[in-house]
Amino acid sequence: MKKIAIIGAGVTGITTAYQLIKMGYDVSVFEKNKYPAMETSFANGGQLSASNAEVWTSWKTVLQGIKWIFKNDAPLLFNLKPSLHKLTWVLGFLSNISNHKKHTIETTKMAIDSRKEFKKILKNERIKIDLEEKGILHLSTTKDIFEHGLKINKWLKEAGLDRYPVTNNEIRKIEPTIDISNIFGGFYTKSDMTGDIHLFTKQLAEVCKRKGVKFLYNADVKRIFHIRDKIKVNFNLNNFNQFEVYDYIVICAGVDSKKFANMLGDKINIYPVKGYSITVMLNDKLSQISAPKVSLLDDEAKIVSSRLGQFRFRVAGTAEFNGYNKDIRNDRITPLINWCNKLFPCVSTEYVIPWAGLRPMTPSMMPKIGKGKLSGVFYNTGHGHLGWTLSSLTSEIIATQILRIDNKSKN
Repeated sequence: MKKIAIIGAGVTGITTAYQLIKMGYDVSVFEKNKYPAMETSFANGGQLSASNAEVWTSWKTVLQGIKWIFKNDAPLLFNLKPSLHKLTWVLGFLSNISNHKKHTIETTKMAIDSRKEFKKILKNERIKIDLEEKGILHLSTTKDIFEHGLKINKWLKEAGLDRYPVTNNEIRKIEPTIDISNIFGGFYTKSDMTGDIHLFTKQLAEVCKRKGVKFLYNADVKRIFHIRDKIKVNFNLNNFNQFEVYDYIVICAGVDSKKFANMLGDKINIYPVKGYSITVMLNDKLSQISAPKVSLLDDEAKIVSSRLGQFRFRVAGTAEFNGYNKDIRNDRITPLINWCNKLFPCVSTEYVIPWAGLRPMTPSMMPKIGKGKLSGVFYNTGHGHLGWTLSSLTSEIIATQILRIDNKSKN
């Protein structure tokens, strides 16, 4: 039985382990934290959103970034402190603007296929994640934003997604709790859904463990070597330096993937783009009644929301280019609270849990899925803001590639 190491126990690492253990491999997962899903997969916006598959590589994004550059509470915040990593990433981003439509369509197709696999996993493994299959409602606060949405709709339709425009009256019918006084119109995708990414990843990790996956938590991977078609992983566990040898390795390490890729001779330009969320605790009946059940995306504020069961309401958003910094800043959390207060004034924000995580983003906004330069090396990383949306598919793609190569080597 071939041995496979997976670096990272976030949603992509765990879904990859799940697909590979089903194929009969001996799988080990290395995770630097004590539990799975403790970083970017801990408290994201909760959306499984093919409707949010538009990549950011557009002049519109660039102009918005310039406009907001000195505004600390802006949806997009760019730290002007120079670094070679940031510079090369930005240049790569600009060079991919010409691929805006192509990559949006490609990402949407992947999201649709991933949704099918995701639902299959939920059903087969009986995983409960506060799932809401009530669709996602995009809110447009101005005519310009709405017209841009109409343009993107054509691309989404070309990819096979049904996202249709709605009037304010239709918005109220879909989600009666919304204050529409500052809304111009919107778009609705009935097939999208929401849930708790942490619950999903944690429960799927337990499924993997029962199926035979070996988990090495608190394991700090120091070096990875490629020696005679084998992969040697050096790691520190319980203050002891150890190593294991594998036939294959899959890097699913989020923003740390760049570091591990460098060890294996691959250049993967992933930048950590910080996102924030708040979990509003719905401790009173009025808040529970007044918080929306339908997931929302405010296209101007770049804020999303999801209802997580009866007692939690997740609000998330913003993009901060500030290096490997996980600090939770009050001036980035406050806009999320204010947005909730504005649209849902009867929801109490007295009890709010803030969080920040680093999204692993490539300059093209497309995930890195597939082989590295060296034999036995694979990557499933760089999913950006769509990690949960895409991971069920990308993990299946990686597992199938490994199986195909393995079968070919046997013949």
